[in-house]
Amino acid sequence: MKVAIAFDHAGIVLRPVVEEVIEQCGGQILDCGTDSADPVDYVPHAFAAADAVSQGKADRAIICCGTGLGSCIAASKVRGVRGVTVSDTYSARMSRLHNDANCLCLGGRVVGTELARDILTLWLQTEFSGEDRHRRRIDDVMAREG
Repeated sequence: MKVAIAFDHAGIVLRPVVEEVIEQCGGQILDCGTDSADPVDYVPHAFAAADAVSQGKADRAIICCGTGLGSCIAASKVRGVRGVTVSDTYSARMSRLHNDANCLCLGGRVVGTELARDILTLWLQTEFSGEDRHRRRIDDVMAREG
């Protein structure tokens, strides 16, 4: 699995754990920046990671900003991207199992590194259930993109 990763200055604290967990899960990393704590807008980085998913250059994206909220809004504007902001393991699992989320957004100021490790591992290892009722709902949502 190829995973696009992106960070802003507030999400950069999670970069080491994101990279470590992706590698432990056997994934490959497509780095969409940033690599420092110097102030930077999250939008271009979120778009770069989401575009990688939309264009088939990555299977999933993980984007970290201060709360995970702004980057999730930005990423979800990109065609084909289903972004979620998660701060607990149950939501991480269900976002994959029922919603086939392909973009995980985490808040560096919200989620600590050990919780992030658990969330990331669950999210990367959980496959979409493929159940008809969930597929139908996802198709309805994606049809709205226009």
